[in-house]
Amino acid sequence: MEICRTKSAIRAQLAAWRPAPIVLVPTMGFLHEGHLSLMRLARARAGATGKVVASIFVNPTQFGPGEDFDSYPRNEARDFDLMRAEGVDAVFAPEVAEIYDPAAQTIVETTELAKTLIGKLRPGHFRGVATIVTKLFNIIRPDAAVFGEKDYQQLAVIRTMVRDLDMGIEIIGAPIQREPDGLAMSSRNVRLAPEDRTAASILSQALDEAEAMAATGITAARLRSHVRATLEAEPRARVQSVDIRDAQSLDTISGPLRRPAVILLAVKFGQVFLIDNRVVQPPKEEP
Repeated sequence: MEICRTKSAIRAQLAAWRPAPIVLVPTMGFLHEGHLSLMRLARARAGATGKVVASIFVNPTQFGPGEDFDSYPRNEARDFDLMRAEGVDAVFAPEVAEIYDPAAQTIVETTELAKTLIGKLRPGHFRGVATIVTKLFNIIRPDAAVFGEKDYQQLAVIRTMVRDLDMGIEIIGAPIQREPDGLAMSSRNVRLAPEDRTAASILSQALDEAEAMAATGITAARLRSHVRATLEAEPRARVQSVDIRDAQSLDTISGPLRRPAVILLAVKFGQVFLIDNRVVQPPKEEP
């Protein structure tokens, strides 16, 4: 596996491999099984002749003031070992100064999508995401890129950006990977206090209940109220948002569910911000 620290090094390596298909897996490191599932999906997409490139970059521009940039978990040597085991061909692991010129003036933003949901809770977050992903796409020029569906709104932002800017890159969504108790895998989970780690299983429990309720014809407002009440019944959970949106457009929904919807959760346990989601189906139409 090639380890490249600079833009020139990764570009030179990719030039030597082309025209082989290139599939990118962007990460912020501290890998878990969820990340590894993305790499397996990338390996399958690349095929026998293609190359899988992963990146490790904890992107400062998607963290707001007082957020956990400095304490975000990092273990680069372990990450490299895991990537090798998954057959990753190259990893791009630059320093911040390699990516961001202090004189840079250009940003990328999905103007409306970035203002809603998590974007409302974390202003500027999706501007940072869209900008770094654009930079990675420009540096690596992949044919396809794989992102996890746990970050549902992020995936929607990236798909919208790729469409709007005619990037011509295939964006592949990978299913959420969960711990045995249902908690969605996240690099932040290691920062949970033991009591908070136990309490955090309420996220998947609330989504399980909501999925069953959606099939009964319940209204979006009642379903949202039930999910919020379930979460708020856990004393260690500080609910930041509960939203139910159209699964494809992320538009708001009113009245009974008539098409697939996504339930989006954002909850704090101690100082750790966790998100989760579930796409739920409306009642089946009678024949």
